[in-house]
Amino acid sequence: MEPPRQEVPTPPEALLSRYDVSGPRYTSYPTAPEWRKDFGPEHLVERLEHAGSREHAEPLSLYVHLPFCRSLCWYCGCNVVISRDRAAADQYIDHLEMELDLVVQRLGCRRSLSQIHWGGGTPTFLDERQLERLWTALTRRFRIASDAEVAIEIHPAVTTPGQLTLLRSLGFNRVSMGLQDFDARVQEVTNRIQSPEETRALLEHARLLGFKGVNFDLIYGLPHQDAEGWARTLDTVLSMRPDRLAVYSFAFMPEVLKHQRRMPAEAIPSGRAKLELFRSAYAAFVSAGYRPIGMDHFAVPEDELARAQAERRLGRNFQGYTVKAASDVVAIGSTGISDVDGAYAQNVRALPRYYERVSQGCLATERGLSLTADDQRRRAVITRLMCNFWVDLGADGADYFAPELERLRAFEADGLVMRTGSQLELTPMGRLFVRNVAMVFDAYLAGTERPRFSRTV
Repeated sequence: MEPPRQEVPTPPEALLSRYDVSGPRYTSYPTAPEWRKDFGPEHLVERLEHAGSREHAEPLSLYVHLPFCRSLCWYCGCNVVISRDRAAADQYIDHLEMELDLVVQRLGCRRSLSQIHWGGGTPTFLDERQLERLWTALTRRFRIASDAEVAIEIHPAVTTPGQLTLLRSLGFNRVSMGLQDFDARVQEVTNRIQSPEETRALLEHARLLGFKGVNFDLIYGLPHQDAEGWARTLDTVLSMRPDRLAVYSFAFMPEVLKHQRRMPAEAIPSGRAKLELFRSAYAAFVSAGYRPIGMDHFAVPEDELARAQAERRLGRNFQGYTVKAASDVVAIGSTGISDVDGAYAQNVRALPRYYERVSQGCLATERGLSLTADDQRRRAVITRLMCNFWVDLGADGADYFAPELERLRAFEADGLVMRTGSQLELTPMGRLFVRNVAMVFDAYLAGTERPRFSRTV
C-alpha cells in the first residue's frame, strides 16, 4: 500500500525558536566528540579478527576515502586535500593497498562485500588509469556480491564521460552528483562552479550506461540563497528528474572550519528563512511525485529506498540511507571511519601520518569507541527514528527509557510525537525536528559542556 502524500507543515514561531538549537546529525551514535584517543590500532585489530571469525558468507560494507579535490569549496566540512597534481593520488593508492592488506589479514576468509562506497573529496580526481588500478586492488582482495550496491560520489564539473563509462564497466551501479545550488551568485561565494548543462549531460550519460539510483546533492542555507533563486534551482533539478535527491542543511561552523570565514556570514539565512528553503524543496519534490526518505532525502516511488521506508526497514550508515547495510563497515583511507564488531574506529587525517602508519605495517586508527550495551540500544532507537520516523522501544521500553519518555511529554504536547504503547511515531510536524527527538535518547548530552554542533533547523 502506498503511503499518502503529506505536505510539509509550517511550524509556529514559538515552536521554531524552541527547537532551533545546536544538536548532532546522528550519522553515528555515540557521536564523534565522544570517541576516545585511547582507542588505537590494537583495538581495531581485535575487532576485525572477531568480525572475521563470523560466518564467512556474511557480507561487509567497504568505504574508501579519496580526499583529493582540485579546489576548495568554502562551505565544505569534509576531509579534503587540495591538489592539481594527479600523481599525488598514486602515492595515496600505494598506501591504500598497504592498508587493505593489513585489514584482510585480520578478516581471514570473510571477504564478501554487499556495499562499496567511494567518497571524498572528489573520487573522480583520479584519472581512468588510477580508478581502474584502485578497483583492481579491491577485487583482488574481496568478492563483490552480484547484487552489491557499488556507489561513487562525483563532481560533474570535473568528471568526464570517459570516467563514467569506465566506472560502469568496472561494476559501479550508483552515482551521487554534488551540485548544491545552480544560482550563479551562490556558486561564486561558495567557490563551487558548475553549470546545469554539464550536470544534465553527465546525468543523461549515466542513464545510458545503466546506473541506478542516480542522486543529486543539494544544500540549503548557503550565503545569498533566497526564495526566488532557490526556486529556479529546484525547477532545474526537477526538469532533470534524478532518481534520488538529498537536501542537506548547511552547517556553518567557522570556529572549526576556518575556510568558511571566506563566505559572507551576514548573507547566510537562518531560522525561519532557512527553514522556508527546506520547506519549498520538500513541497516541490513531493508535488513532483518524490517520496520523502528519512530526514533530508527524497526518491521516486519505485526506488528501493522509498519501498524500504514504506515498510519501515530503511537502514543508515556513514555512507547514507541504504537497504544494503551490513553488520560491519570497514573503511580505508585518511579519516575513514570503520564500524566493526560494536566499535567505531577513525583513521588519522594528515596524509604524512597516514602514510607513515601503514608503511610501517600498522593500522592508521587515531581514535574510536567500544560501544556499551546501552550505547547499542540507544543507537538502534536513534537510527530507526532518523530512518523511519518510528521506533518500537520493546517490551521493557517504558521502564528502560522512563526518563526519556517523561521528557518526550513536551514533544507530545507540541504535536511532534505520538506514543502508542511501546511505539513512538513522529508526526509530519515532528519530522522537521527529528534531530531534537533523537537528542532525547542521547545519554551524552547531559553534561554541562556540549561539543559544537550545527543548528537542528
